[in-house]
Amino acid sequence: MVTDRVLVANGVAGKVTSQLDGAGFAFDVYDAVMPNPTIEAVQAGVKAFAASGADCLIAIGGASPQDTCKAIGIITANPEFSDVRSLEGVAGTKNPSVPIIAVPTTAGTAAEVTINYVITDTQNAGKFVCVDPNDIPLVAVVDADMMAGMPAALKVATGMDALTHAIEGYATLGAWELTDALHLKAIEIIAASRPISVRGDETAGERMALGQYVAGMGFSNVGLGLVHAMAHPLGAFYDAAHGVANAILAPHAMRFNAEFTGEKFRDIAQAMGVAGTEEMTIELARIEAVRAVTALATGLGTPGSLSEIGASREDIPAPAAAAMADVCAGGNPRAATLDDIVELYTAAF
Repeated sequence: MVTDRVLVANGVAGKVTSQLDGAGFAFDVYDAVMPNPTIEAVQAGVKAFAASGADCLIAIGGASPQDTCKAIGIITANPEFSDVRSLEGVAGTKNPSVPIIAVPTTAGTAAEVTINYVITDTQNAGKFVCVDPNDIPLVAVVDADMMAGMPAALKVATGMDALTHAIEGYATLGAWELTDALHLKAIEIIAASRPISVRGDETAGERMALGQYVAGMGFSNVGLGLVHAMAHPLGAFYDAAHGVANAILAPHAMRFNAEFTGEKFRDIAQAMGVAGTEEMTIELARIEAVRAVTALATGLGTPGSLSEIGASREDIPAPAAAAMADVCAGGNPRAATLDDIVELYTAAF
């Protein structure tokens, strides 16, 4: 079992281990996962799995345990990638991961149903995205009861991540009819459920679990865009929560992309609950889409600027270069130069 010490201490992981105990399954627990999981944490997990003699993996947690577990499973099945860094981008693995049962405890990342995972390279002060169909979990158990104990701040952050997945997936260059249907439905579910779920409403929590899952099924097939490319370095440089970084950057990237998205921002505005979108000019519909996303984020107390998360203007060239190289940038509907990314980061201050 791959999880973190908080989930062990607060009893959430115990909801699964009690089932294993009752069924007579032997298991070991690797709980050294931290937020923004590192290469070293993955390598330690690979050793722990080998020492355990286990034949499958259970990932319990949000993105960090899920991503760590994926990397452990992939490297165990493909030991030639044991340096971890070689998994960056579209990995050339030959063998499917060790079987993974994914049990998410947050409603946001959809890591339990995607082919992506993100690892932090502390030595080079960066994050890298790994894209590999061989890493997808064998089973995903999406149970809102496992998410019920999330602190409100975590619900806010992960919910913004889920919304950004749906919006970027809808606008990305790879989008097509099937994924468009998934992403629009996800936007509708998340926009309607997120404010209520943060307050602890059980039904809204179940809807958020569904919405983030639907978004994951979409973007895993078509990729993301500039928001995620720019958010990843902020996690590496400032240990910023990924959903918070998305919340800050999304409005700026949406404005940057607007003229390259056809009628899609009208659809986004409508899915967000904006009234009268059919009669609006496309220019106004785009403004309203950005306004609705901003209002949803700030209305729940999400930081509105990079300065609020401790970022420094002097650092901008480094995360900008990392964002330019991020695999997610390639899916953005509007090609961005390094200068464009620097301007977007600067505007976000």
